[in-house]
This record gives sequence, structure tokens and C-alpha cells, in this order.
Amino acid sequence: MSECIFCEIVHGRAPCEKVYEDDLTLAFMDIFPVSPGHVLVIPKRHARDIFEIDAASLAAVSRTSQQLALCIRKALAPDGVMVMQLNGAAAGQTVFHYHTHLIPRAEGSSLALQPRVPGQPGELSALAGRIRLGLE
Repeated sequence: MSECIFCEIVHGRAPCEKVYEDDLTLAFMDIFPVSPGHVLVIPKRHARDIFEIDAASLAAVSRTSQQLALCIRKALAPDGVMVMQLNGAAAGQTVFHYHTHLIPRAEGSSLALQPRVPGQPGELSALAGRIRLGLE
């Protein structure tokens, strides 16, 4: 069985626009962003969903999510940041590797998550750079 795309990213076999990495987590730009600055935070250790993830990885994803939400707020000044995590196809999960979405939101914007269009590589890179500045 082939590995999931997020495992491929963790192991360097698939590209991503990395925002942050530590021993337990990796964060990168969503290639189909709901809004500019949409970041995904994943555990490096594969877990399908919240029902499979180990406690240490879950805590690490939560810490990284908070840290990057603060960076997004500082770098992009959204009116809010949606933190979203989906479990199972019926809940909308499409990549079956536990992950948290950090989605910058503007006042009055629709909460609809579809349709999503591919992010432009240059734009994703520029946004990732702005968010990374908050880590310094």
C-alpha cells in the first residue's frame, strides 16, 4: 500500500511550501486554500484521524496550531482565524492523515469551504514567508 500524500511530504518525497517544522509536526501552505494564508498543521507520525492519533502528537499539533495562528494574525491581520479539523469522509475529510486547518477569515466572508481553487506557487511562497516572520 502506498503512503498517504502527507506522509510523502513528511519524508521529502512530495513538495510543499513549508511554514514550520519541529520534531513532531510539520506545517505547510494548503495548495487549495479557502483564503490566502490557509495553513495545514500535521503530525509527522501517521494517524488517520482523531481516533488514531497518539496524545503526544495531538498535543504537539495543538501547540503548533496556536503558534502559527498567532503568526497568521500578526502577518496577515485577518478579522479571525478558523481552526478546523475533520474526521471521516462524512465530516468532509479528504486526506486521511490527521491535520488541522488554520484559515484566515475576513468579517462578513462566507464560511463555505467550496469551491476551492489551486493557490499560485509564488503567492503561496510569499504568504508562507510572511507567516514565518512571526516565528522570529
